[in-house]
Amino acid sequence: MATSKPKKKTIRTIPQERARMLVQASTQRVENFEEVALGFELDDALNESERCLLCPDPACVAGCPVAIDIVGFIENITLGNYRRSYDILTDANLLPAICGRVCPQEDQCEGVCPVGQTLEPVAIGRLERWVGDLALAKGWSNEPYIEPNGFKVGIVGSGPAGIACAADMAKTGCDVTVFEALHAPGGVLRYGIPEFRLPNRVVDAEMQNLTRLGVKFECNTLVGRLFTVEQMLSDLGFHTVFIGSGAGSPKFMDIPGESLHGVLSANELLTRCNLMGAGDFPRHDTPLDLGDRIAVIGSGNTAMDAMRVALRLGAEKVCCVYRRTRDESPAREEEISHAEEEGIEFHWLTAPVEILGNENGNVRAMRCVRMELGEPDESGRRRPVEIEGSEYEFEADTVVYAIGTNANPVLGQTSKLKLNQWGYLEVDENLATSMAGVYAGGDIVTGAATVILAMGLGRQAADSMKSYLGIRDTENVYRPQQRGCEGKLFGIDLEEKNFTRLRLA
Repeated sequence: MATSKPKKKTIRTIPQERARMLVQASTQRVENFEEVALGFELDDALNESERCLLCPDPACVAGCPVAIDIVGFIENITLGNYRRSYDILTDANLLPAICGRVCPQEDQCEGVCPVGQTLEPVAIGRLERWVGDLALAKGWSNEPYIEPNGFKVGIVGSGPAGIACAADMAKTGCDVTVFEALHAPGGVLRYGIPEFRLPNRVVDAEMQNLTRLGVKFECNTLVGRLFTVEQMLSDLGFHTVFIGSGAGSPKFMDIPGESLHGVLSANELLTRCNLMGAGDFPRHDTPLDLGDRIAVIGSGNTAMDAMRVALRLGAEKVCCVYRRTRDESPAREEEISHAEEEGIEFHWLTAPVEILGNENGNVRAMRCVRMELGEPDESGRRRPVEIEGSEYEFEADTVVYAIGTNANPVLGQTSKLKLNQWGYLEVDENLATSMAGVYAGGDIVTGAATVILAMGLGRQAADSMKSYLGIRDTENVYRPQQRGCEGKLFGIDLEEKNFTRLRLA
């Protein structure tokens, strides 16, 4: 183990080549659901960590939604202090093994890495995954001493935002219960991401770390149907509630033929396969009936997952239909490359205008048009424009929509929470909703976003919830301007709602 601090580095003295990560061969992996990216070995991690310049004012930290001390955790890898590296990571991010796999680092921390101005940027995400995987293999976890404070906290949804909020509230001594509508915790981490990209064993292990903090999970519990948010605060006795229920209601295009048999959303396809064992029918009683020719509309990460799942379920031909070009695709470059290697066909600058059925009401084809790119739209991407007279038929047995999601309407229909014009929960700068004591974060507030962004909002909401409950947080000391003894009991501000132990004679 190294004992001295590394010398100052320059772009000339660091390893020039990025460490390569092994992956399953494309011909092999299309036959299984085993993880495609195999992760770094020790030598790879050490070599890659040496590429970090240890910037004194690191842009990567500012580029991370939860402000991980990236320089600190990487420096400790170079020093051989792997457990310390894990401690630094989990101080800001409870799920390093997950985020290292699925976060779009190329658009966040790695996107602003100064090494990337000359060479390939430091593989921050792969190093994060390596540390996270090492922690799981060695059984590391951080379980602080927790003094119960008497407050009950309810969390709606066990996705990234919910579990980040739950962890922070549990660490303060709150009695935390997470309500999950599906039959296993993890939210989109479990139902929305296939095992070849994020194995369930990793999700299970990270959920286990939460239970060690005292967090309780209540699955098969749909808040808004079994009980309302208002009842959580009244009948169920929760002092504060966080809503991180995500945005799982699929979008469609409202074109003719969407009611035909063989049209489904990527969310349905992935949930049936990832969570309900549809790929193992009839041993699992979840049918899928995909057909041989699959067309997926959209080109984001969810679309890539849906196409690659369909291929592994035995489809003969899987195609991506996207109205822009590869350059405008919102999916991660790694996911597009893996899909191309596996034989997915990409039909760029193509838009469906009608889904065609046969005499039995089953999908037989799509009618599509060719597109060209015009001026940029509000997203900054060039707007696709239809080429007149370019219609043609595109053969397909199954059409899968992967063009985004909307907020699930259940909570809005069953509570008095204020919604914005798109149906998402409206919150203020502290992530407080229109109902006192109720906070929200993640996709139910922002719309579909990244895992790490949702976690960041979950932690931000936890800070606000602590202040609402009056729990002293050593990292966020509030009301410093108060002086004197007014409003205090035994020297403690009454608004802190805290307590002190007294020994009676």
